Amino acid sequence: MNTEGLNDNALLDAEAAQEPLDELQEAEPKLAEPVAEGPLPSLDDTSLYIHRELSQLQFNARVLEQALDESYPLLERLKFLLIFSGNLDEFFQIRVAGLKKQVAFARELAGADGLQPHQALPWISEQVHELVARQYAILNEVLLPELAKHQINFIRRRHWTSKIKAWVRRYFREEVVPIITPIGLDPTHPFPLLVNKSLNFIVELEGLDAFGRDSGLAILPAPRLLPRVIRIPAEVGGPGDNFVFLSSMIHAHADDLFQGMKVKGCYQFR
Repeated sequence: MNTEGLNDNALLDAEAAQEPLDELQEAEPKLAEPVAEGPLPSLDDTSLYIHRELSQLQFNARVLEQALDESYPLLERLKFLLIFSGNLDEFFQIRVAGLKKQVAFARELAGADGLQPHQALPWISEQVHELVARQYAILNEVLLPELAKHQINFIRRRHWTSKIKAWVRRYFREEVVPIITPIGLDPTHPFPLLVNKSLNFIVELEGLDAFGRDSGLAILPAPRLLPRVIRIPAEVGGPGDNFVFLSSMIHAHADDLFQGMKVKGCYQFR
């Protein structure tokens, strides 16, 4: 090998590079610490598992929290609330319905976590009430105020001006009354078949109806031909994009549908 081209500095660099290798060769290998032996966990241990319904509710809770993520556009954050509601509908239609059926037919099967359906149902109710309360808090305290900054307003009944009240009454009489059909409830008629996930109201009444009956209750299905959210004309609502809820209209004017009777309460359900 020709070494004429190598200078002293190159030889020093080569020696320095060799030193770490020499140190590695001289270092004694370190043995891993012995692992303490113990019994393996039993797969029958219920504490190792999460209840199936709890897992799905925890997933839906994470979906709900996405509505607070400011990295998403505002309307996308609002959509997360809608996704949360859709997931919850499916949860009750499939999971909760299945648990209730097991209880009703006395065929309860405990999950891997050891929880039986009759034990899970009260706990599920508590968890869901907390989640829905948080959903409404996010909507009312975070998203609606943010939308208002962009002049998108959902005006509640207590904030209706006299002009909005007059417009709502006219809209209700012209658009809602012709296509809404109250259904009386009494012992001689079975509970009506209602469309799945449709908006409905149960109305508590006092007095006699047009046929002289004192049923006390009626079902009021909201018209499916009308949107749930209705834009207020600019000349009525003022600047910006202003909306009212169809449900608010029905709450405000349910007594117009039951002439001669007193509406004691109007309660929304789906």
